[in-house]
Amino acid sequence: MALAVNAGARLDRLPISSFHYRIFWLVGAGMFFDGYDLYVAGGVLASLIQSKFSTLPQNLQFISLTFVGMTLGSLITGFVGDKFGRRFTYQINLLIFGLASIAAAFAQDMTQLIACRFVQGLGLGAEIVVGYSTMTEFVPPRTRGRWLSMMAFIVVAGFPVTSVLGYLIIPNFGWRPMFVIAGIGSLIVWYLRKNLPESPRWLEAQGRNDEAEALIQTIETEASSGKSLPSIAAPAPVKLVAAADLAKPPLLQRMIVGSWVLISINTLIFGFVLFLPQFFLRQGLTITNSLAYTVVLSAGSLVGCAVGAYTSDAIGRRASIIGASIVTIITGYVYARFNAASDPAIVLTVGFALIVAIYVQTALLYGVYPPELFPTEIRLRANGICNMFGRGATVISPFIVGSLMASYGVPGVIWLMIAVVVIQILVVWAWGVEPRNRGLEDVAAKA
Repeated sequence: MALAVNAGARLDRLPISSFHYRIFWLVGAGMFFDGYDLYVAGGVLASLIQSKFSTLPQNLQFISLTFVGMTLGSLITGFVGDKFGRRFTYQINLLIFGLASIAAAFAQDMTQLIACRFVQGLGLGAEIVVGYSTMTEFVPPRTRGRWLSMMAFIVVAGFPVTSVLGYLIIPNFGWRPMFVIAGIGSLIVWYLRKNLPESPRWLEAQGRNDEAEALIQTIETEASSGKSLPSIAAPAPVKLVAAADLAKPPLLQRMIVGSWVLISINTLIFGFVLFLPQFFLRQGLTITNSLAYTVVLSAGSLVGCAVGAYTSDAIGRRASIIGASIVTIITGYVYARFNAASDPAIVLTVGFALIVAIYVQTALLYGVYPPELFPTEIRLRANGICNMFGRGATVISPFIVGSLMASYGVPGVIWLMIAVVVIQILVVWAWGVEPRNRGLEDVAAKA
């Protein structure tokens, strides 16, 4: 079937312009506060235990209910985003998240805080699905990996920001200001983002060709700056697909790949990285030193995303994912053999390398790879389902991590991480496709 507007080919040929940067920052600003709130739990939960506001089982409930909310948010958003559009969905979820963050700051007990966190999770799960998918549909294939990895960089910047703010704020003012910052910031972005345009690819997939054509012409005018544009490539042949096709080969294999890599990276981050302050407390550090160690390691997250931004376009998605996975296994094994209190230099050095390797994967597996695997008309649904499995796995992983930590300490947790990464290598090697420097329609056509 031929595309009437040929929105994909027309967007893919555009030079990088102010339009792309505006979309990037409008989407990225909301994604930053999502990243901020994803990582705020590490320092907050350590403080809650120390202040007797919560217990370890309540902390595990806090994390688990966050992921229950994110699991539901991911799934619901996928269907809403494909039905009502990227822009509508993006605004609704950010509003939910912002209001819930403000409410969390005023929670009177742990039960109220857990309830607020569940609602925050709905917004968090939705934002991640629609944010990356929206950006995927606007940027050209030759630099798509870099754009989306840098979007992940913005999200991950929440890790060092929350670490630094937690170090400065929590020991002196408690944990509540951390949620106030997230709530106010996200509501400001919600107001600014009212000018976010709809995706022309989605409009065309919905048969709204007049709207898609008008929007494409506006984008072309801005991107061209009065200069002639490159010729338009012939549209790739498109076969209309439905959600039911996700259960059939070859899209089924892509669903397995997308689901497992998100299970893997969510387990790495929320079964290991999020627990770093509590690991350090268990190894004998004070809350202040624990947060300081976390600040040092968090810098590796930004380095990892920057490396991922380069390698995703330079050597491809599959090679980057597999290579970073191998480094994760090696450094994780070494890291598990030392103690933060007795071997601080080794723990920080090897831990930094481990964090870099994890966040190379984060850049690709959150931001780049899964949204590229599926056709436009079901992109959000497919990505939402993959994220549902990824988030669903982390509903139970905090309890598994808590049990392993109690029985085997940090080494037990590390071996869990190594196991999920080994499976990831096998899945990506066997069934992963390579979208580097290929239009989305071309990737979909060869499914």
